[in-house]
Amino acid sequence: MREERPSDDELRRNFEQELESVSGGGGLTSETGLDTETEEALWAVADAHPNIPDELIEAARRAFAGQLDGSHAAARQAALARKLEQFDRRG
Repeated sequence: MREERPSDDELRRNFEQELESVSGGGGLTSETGLDTETEEALWAVADAHPNIPDELIEAARRAFAGQLDGSHAAARQAALARKLEQFDRRG
């Protein structure tokens, strides 16, 4: 089990390997460092094999870009903050 976060270069390499795998009918490997949103987009590509629309490849690339730019993490943090705020109001 990996203890440190993969570098952006490692993430890019992992994403390209996973995209190649699912595009060819394979699955995803674990411990790639890819986030849930990116993995879900890659599974959509896998599910569409062998007739994968370009839009799904583009969606996977957009999802991965959202991981790299931090927007996925920011959205998760905002959702958690909203839940905690609701919990505090009930308390």
